[in-house]
Amino acid sequence: MAIQINLDVMMAKRKLRLKQLSQQVGITEANLSVLKNGKAKAIRFTTLEKLCEVLECQPGDILLFHPDE
Repeated sequence: MAIQINLDVMMAKRKLRLKQLSQQVGITEANLSVLKNGKAKAIRFTTLEKLCEVLECQPGDILLFHPDE
């Protein structure tokens, strides 16, 4: 997939664990894990918005596009 998920990087920068982030964002740890591991096929804008709010970042800090992959 040409889109890389850097959720783990942002979590490490903010010193947040998966459980803490899932509680603050309001999604299950399982769904957050799927996203973090790059296995998700889609993400809702509301979820992305909440992730950015909690992690104090921009969508581009979480999602990267690599056209050659």
